[in-house]
Amino acid sequence: MSYQEQFLTTALESNALKFGSFTLKSGRQSPYFFNLGFFNTGKLLSNLASSYARAIIDAGIKFDVLFGPAYKGIPLCAITVAKLAELDPENYGSVGYAFNRKEKKDHGEGGSIVGSGLQGKRILIIDDVMTAGTAINEAFEIIAGEKGNVVGCIIALDRQETTTSTSNQSATQAVSERYGIPVISIVSLTDIVSLLKHKLTEEELASIEKYRQEYAPK
Repeated sequence: MSYQEQFLTTALESNALKFGSFTLKSGRQSPYFFNLGFFNTGKLLSNLASSYARAIIDAGIKFDVLFGPAYKGIPLCAITVAKLAELDPENYGSVGYAFNRKEKKDHGEGGSIVGSGLQGKRILIIDDVMTAGTAINEAFEIIAGEKGNVVGCIIALDRQETTTSTSNQSATQAVSERYGIPVISIVSLTDIVSLLKHKLTEEELASIEKYRQEYAPK
């Protein structure tokens, strides 16, 4: 299987990806729900790290530090940078990782960044999903404050939907255009449909298609 197929198979087996009817934070009724928190064992985390790393390697983005916004991004950046060094030590063995503290430390070395320094470095942001882009905006502010340069963003799932009913851009497209960076993902909703269609019922596929027609970019 490709890393995308492996990722989705593992997401289903771990219940990280579910199909049904779910109320999202936005209030939308979604026919599927994705929760990266269900990748909660060593084996599952290893698979997740491999998927992130393969997506990054395929994209060919050059960067110095992988940055994970607190809190969800902390384990993601740590496991992924280790897997990158394992899979492609020549190109990624020296890549650092960093994350922010929610509250700035006022003793010891101080500061709000843990891990590699960001000043003058090319930064790739890692996160789980992107909805309104709020977390990414905060990450950009933090990195700009440390005089780092964001060169891209990697997420697990691109839902490929808008943040408003009248928008002609998905959340990832909006962030990409706003900051002039690529936003890549392990999988997208399109991948879910194409790679899992043999595992989904006609009713589930119809619900997803209806949802896409309503919330896809106009």
